[in-house]
Amino acid sequence: MSEPVQGSSIEMPPAPAEPPRPAPGMPDPALSWNAPYGADAGGVGAGRPVVSLAQPDVYGIGARHRSFSGRVLLAAVCAVVGLGLIGGALTGSWLTGDGSGDAGARTAFTAAAGLWHSVPVDELFPPTIDGDGAGPGGADRTWTRIAVAPDSGCADAFDPLLLKALAPVGCQRLLRATYTDETQSYVTTVGLLFTKADATAMRALRTRFSNEKLDQRADLMPRPYAAKNTLAAGFTDAQRASWTISVLTDAPVVTYAVSGWADGRKVDSPQAAEAAMVTGATTAPAQAGLGHEAKGLADRVERALRKTVGSAAKQQS
Repeated sequence: MSEPVQGSSIEMPPAPAEPPRPAPGMPDPALSWNAPYGADAGGVGAGRPVVSLAQPDVYGIGARHRSFSGRVLLAAVCAVVGLGLIGGALTGSWLTGDGSGDAGARTAFTAAAGLWHSVPVDELFPPTIDGDGAGPGGADRTWTRIAVAPDSGCADAFDPLLLKALAPVGCQRLLRATYTDETQSYVTTVGLLFTKADATAMRALRTRFSNEKLDQRADLMPRPYAAKNTLAAGFTDAQRASWTISVLTDAPVVTYAVSGWADGRKVDSPQAAEAAMVTGATTAPAQAGLGHEAKGLADRVERALRKTVGSAAKQQS
């Protein structure tokens, strides 16, 4: 990885080599993370994917209340406390390192980084993903997985400036899969970057991405996984139409997705998913719903990851 990015500007590093292509006759990696993929171009051997996320946040209410006379007022206070507990559970929030949950959050965060060795590919990247209301205008979407990349390093997975922007958190492992929609009109690569960072570093990276809008810049995009003999065979950098990037703060993970047309057409002006999903957007990616493709898939893969890690955390507790 390059040196950490400082300040608000990013210097362009040397362009990386062309992304490695799977060798002819390679076993279908969609069957298992244990498939014998061999070593990648960066010298990283075959292995299984990494999964890591913190435990669900229960945000217990510890505030003391004054003693009041009258059963009615006491009942009202109890109702408020009860609703707060229920609301906390329904939100599904995770510990962020505040208050009395600090120790538990640190333990979960650390444990999360090592869970990837035992997680099947189908739990991270399900063969079929339903996106109820994920399309333009709330239309439903269904995506089918057409390729799974061997787990690898990050050298060829991101534009040079994005690679440099991610440098402060390091790259432990990168997992990717490519999907197509029901009509086979679009292809989308979704990725899970498992970092080497602690919670403080992840929060710092997220703050920088937010403040400088690094996830909106067309010169900082993730690259697609173009698998041979699939609809995504021609899905290269020039075909990228829309993308989304999310830096998690309760786990050492960066999630992303990048979408394009399945017919291999080039895109002169790709547009970030957030902008492409705005009502009334008239760009080609927006009109085609490619922002929804990227965002919808990234969100649902992240949900699957959280569910898997939540189950693992319960088993460890």
